Amino acid sequence: MGSPEIDLRSYGDPFSDAHDHAQMVLPLSGALTLDIDGCGDVLHPLRAAFIAPGLVHTQFSRQPNVSVILDFDLTTVPAETVARLAERPFTAISAASAKLVDFIGLMRRQGLASPEVLANWTPLLLEALTAQPVRPASRLQVALTRIEAQPGQPWHTDSMAKLACMSVSSLHRVFRDELDTTPLAWLNAMRLRWVCRQLAESSVPIAQLAIQAGYADQSALTHAMRRAMDITPLAYRKQNQTKIR
Repeated sequence: MGSPEIDLRSYGDPFSDAHDHAQMVLPLSGALTLDIDGCGDVLHPLRAAFIAPGLVHTQFSRQPNVSVILDFDLTTVPAETVARLAERPFTAISAASAKLVDFIGLMRRQGLASPEVLANWTPLLLEALTAQPVRPASRLQVALTRIEAQPGQPWHTDSMAKLACMSVSSLHRVFRDELDTTPLAWLNAMRLRWVCRQLAESSVPIAQLAIQAGYADQSALTHAMRRAMDITPLAYRKQNQTKIR
């Protein structure tokens, strides 16, 4: 294919496909299950997928969902970007990436996603999705590992900064420089990832998971998941525990 092509799609019943171009699946709302050549994961507005040319992939969902679908020629992408995409076919959508996805979704809905817009937007998106800042001695790593191991603790910027042995202002700066996000945005995303994993892999009551993840109650968790992923904890558990049985 020549220039990149963009579409908005919703998925329902299982559907398998393969094509000779590369593809990015970038959810705007809802969630869907995607299997790529035998490797599966759940996509939602915090998680995207790269499908290499020729790979058989199957997607399905039992809830309303909308994704930006980007089809592009892999030969037009720098080799180092291609390598990073191949290493991580399922990847987190950063704050920078999310803004780009929202922008192109809006442009597509308004019929303004011209070839010129896509030609400029695609490299920016792929770079944002695959960016891996070099930080061999991150000042955050030990702190992040501790926080991820105890998601239910009442973390806030003061306690996170103390754990990282830096001031609150330095904490914000390092998060911005190293992770392109804020401490609280990272904390919220981490807690949601933890909850999603527990919902899919355990039978622990949702109310209990909410407390273990640091939410005030089940209602607070439901609100957070609806806002970030457009799905409730119960619906997510039903969908994903059915998938793994």
